[in-house]
Amino acid sequence: MDARHLTLLRELAERGSVAAVAAATHRTPSAVSQQLRTASRDLGVPLVEPDGRGVRLTGAGRLLAQGAADVETALADVQARLDSYRGRAVGTVGVAALPSAAAYLLPRATLTLAAQGIDVRLTDADLPESGYAPLTADHDLVIGHSLTGDTLRGSGHLVRTVLAREPIDVALPADHPLAGRDRLRPDDLAGQPWVSVPEGFPFAEILRAVELHTGRPARRVQELTDNTLVAAFVAAGHGLGLLPRYATGLPDRLVLRPLVGVPARRWIVALARPDRARRVVVRRVLEELLAAAP
Repeated sequence: MDARHLTLLRELAERGSVAAVAAATHRTPSAVSQQLRTASRDLGVPLVEPDGRGVRLTGAGRLLAQGAADVETALADVQARLDSYRGRAVGTVGVAALPSAAAYLLPRATLTLAAQGIDVRLTDADLPESGYAPLTADHDLVIGHSLTGDTLRGSGHLVRTVLAREPIDVALPADHPLAGRDRLRPDDLAGQPWVSVPEGFPFAEILRAVELHTGRPARRVQELTDNTLVAAFVAAGHGLGLLPRYATGLPDRLVLRPLVGVPARRWIVALARPDRARRVVVRRVLEELLAAAP
């Protein structure tokens, strides 16, 4: 049994198509298909079967794809022991992160890690909650967020590390009539215009909870994913917004007020494949991220 064939099956299971595997592994689709045929021949059992214009794993293929994670995790454990024996974790760690969390977790952490010989290569990724788990196929660590807990959608098979629990506050212009209150309740917000995020993004669930509490639909004047844009539009008087407390650099004309009466906080969570989570250098990055958290 060739471990490389197991890895190929795992890639197909996670990426869903021969074309996606080929693109990720810098091979041609025909080369990937040939390797799948070779694996089936060597193992004496069909590993893929036709599925429309593509292929899908057979039962045996799925079994071996699941086993690939165990094999790669065992190899990562051996490598981690060797790294510990050498006494120093060095190397490159690829991180994909939600920008509003990366803003306070990564700038200082990357400097500290660089001084230790660890190069963090950051990719910013502002996605719906379900979009973060798939990124672990191409990055050592993925930092996403959820409003419901530490298990982001689709991340049940991954190693999860909670980095922070961050309140989501109501953003208002400094001269807004509600800005003088210490905290706000859903009933205070009824009838207000909103600079919101699109459906599917976590903060949209908070606004939906406000709507359910008050029985009145919110008036969404803009739907934006970038917190800096949301802050700018709120400061200019377009409406209220929802912004994370630790990540928001506030314009002078903007204030944040806690929202009570509905769930209004998020979990910032680091995700990793089990084998990659075993790497000493990845664990060292996680330690630094935890130290940087508020």
